[in-house]
Amino acid sequence: MAIRQTWGHFGMRKDVALGFVVGTSKESPMNSLTSQESLIYGDVIRANFIDTYDNLTLKTVSFLEWIDNYCSQVKFILKTDDDMFINFPKLLNFIEKHLNNERTIFGRLAKKWKPIRNSRSKYYVSLKQFSPVVFPDFTTGPAYLLTGDIVRDMYKNALNHTYLKLEDVFTTGIVAQSINVKRVHINEFLNKRIPFNVCNIKKSISIHMVKYHEQFDLWKKLLDGRSKCK
Repeated sequence: MAIRQTWGHFGMRKDVALGFVVGTSKESPMNSLTSQESLIYGDVIRANFIDTYDNLTLKTVSFLEWIDNYCSQVKFILKTDDDMFINFPKLLNFIEKHLNNERTIFGRLAKKWKPIRNSRSKYYVSLKQFSPVVFPDFTTGPAYLLTGDIVRDMYKNALNHTYLKLEDVFTTGIVAQSINVKRVHINEFLNKRIPFNVCNIKKSISIHMVKYHEQFDLWKKLLDGRSKCK
């Protein structure tokens, strides 16, 4: 609701659509609540998998499948987590400047990251899953922007790769590299928590680790027309 009432409000525009991608819950009352919410707001996309951390990659692949099936003419897609604040005016300006870009993912680029081989780690990757010593360059998962022309290729090729629960590494690294998709670093995708002052908010496209009640504060500061920023 916090997203709907703040930056997600841009979904009211004719040229913007907002969707919340979810899986299913093991608890049937939760699934009933999701169905009710979908009926009320019409912005919930529910895929057929159990919604857990280990299934985040399934969520992204499902999201690509949905876009390919129902929204295949779209020029750009922003994939973002729900604990993000998105500076939508800045995002739309960025898109306008890059309308001619093709086969590209924009975001915060992670270079030469190594798989964690400690089986106790949340981010453990076995040699069977991924044997090279370095991951392909990838854009970090909290928020990244895809050109629409890669969606079908990304979806189809994702099905041919060994599953990795690290959604951003898998999607924007392994799969993207296999089909020659460019990954471009953009400084304004901060994808981390920063001090919530007006100028920081206005200069960024995405800010991470935003609690639901903080969305309103950031939204108010973004719309503050009095502050002058360099």
